[in-house]
Amino acid sequence: MKVAVAFDHRGVKLRERVLAELAALGHESVDLGTDSTEPRIDYPDKAREVGESIRSGDSERAVLVCGSGVGASVAASKIAGIRAAVCHDIYSAHQGVEHDDMNVLCLGSEVIGAELAAELVRAFVSARFDGGERYVRRLEKIEEMEGERTYG
Repeated sequence: MKVAVAFDHRGVKLRERVLAELAALGHESVDLGTDSTEPRIDYPDKAREVGESIRSGDSERAVLVCGSGVGASVAASKIAGIRAAVCHDIYSAHQGVEHDDMNVLCLGSEVIGAELAAELVRAFVSARFDGGERYVRRLEKIEEMEGERTYG
């Protein structure tokens, strides 16, 4: 599987372990950077890059890392067709794919360590969407919501 990976300046501390785990599992990384704490990189920019990578077909899934994982998941989920969530436990990392067809795993480098990050990546990339009727129905509702406009 081709997996886009992106890190903001705070997320970079998990970079080497995430890339190593994907390689060990036989997946191809689409490396969208960054590899340094300077200059500061805004997580919405990285979220856009992973979203575009998935939407264009350059990757099937993505791992996006910022300080908490929260900002990354909020930003990535604004992109139509992207289902991103911050997961800091194994169950959510695989269940998000199995039931919700999650395609972006968001991690917080200030919340978890490198070994847990590797376990979460492993659970995420090994999971497959269940495809059951109730899960498809729910995804259709999400797609409908993506098409709605709100004005404020």
